[in-house]
Amino acid sequence: MTITDWFVDIALVLIVVRQLREGRLGPRSYLIPLGMVTFFASQYLSEGVPTDGNDLVLIGVLVGVGAALGIAGGVFTRIRVLNGDLMIKAGVISAVLWVVGMGARLGFQLWADHGGADDVARFSTDHQITGSQAWVSALLLMAVTEVVTRLVTIFVRSRTADRTPRPDSLTTLRSADRRLG
Repeated sequence: MTITDWFVDIALVLIVVRQLREGRLGPRSYLIPLGMVTFFASQYLSEGVPTDGNDLVLIGVLVGVGAALGIAGGVFTRIRVLNGDLMIKAGVISAVLWVVGMGARLGFQLWADHGGADDVARFSTDHQITGSQAWVSALLLMAVTEVVTRLVTIFVRSRTADRTPRPDSLTTLRSADRRLG
């Protein structure tokens, strides 16, 4: 693995770590992760996506896994309205799913680079996967799909959020204290 590979994996994990703290859901919530995966995809997919043999099957399976993880991560992300602003916070399940997806990708890269290359080559030959670019494409598109489906799920959920202004619970308690005392 190169320094760039490490940077990509760490940056993708930090996307959700940043959302463990509640913050306002706005354009930056979408643009930063989308910008990151667009940049990484342009770097790693510059040679194109291989379509020979069963490369597209491998890519399809991993994209499906990425989509499932992304949708589930978006579902388990808390969205609420606070003082008229939509707030977002990745829950524990969302964070675990994100780290599992990104961690599996990182783990596979480490394993393939440190002793698993022969097993990957044998599997690739047995299943008519044409080479390392198929694996790079599949793993990267899995990550891209996880990011995009998570964001789409959050976007859809945010559009259906109850935006009726409600006082913050702490503000409500302070108001009640003033009335009583």
